[in-house]
Amino acid sequence: MTRMSPLFRCKAAPQERLVTLIRKPGCHLCDDAQAVIEKVCGELGVPWEGRDITEDRALHDQYWEQIPVVLVDGEQHTFWRVDEGRLRRALSG
Repeated sequence: MTRMSPLFRCKAAPQERLVTLIRKPGCHLCDDAQAVIEKVCGELGVPWEGRDITEDRALHDQYWEQIPVVLVDGEQHTFWRVDEGRLRRALSG
């Protein structure tokens, strides 16, 4: 994915955005983060994906101390706890 300037990212249509949840199995914070992401992305029509650090060594090495980690358009948005309002604002522009 090509990285966009934040100015252009805000103008993208919801379906052109992507939220990525980096998580691991058995993580209650990850489950909480996923619930917020599902709600916000569902309401805004933004696609999201989940990535498991136990299946990707590079993600594990980069994020193991911070999971869950949320990326918006490939850039780190937050970690540990997801604030619904903050995520909504980031995706709404």
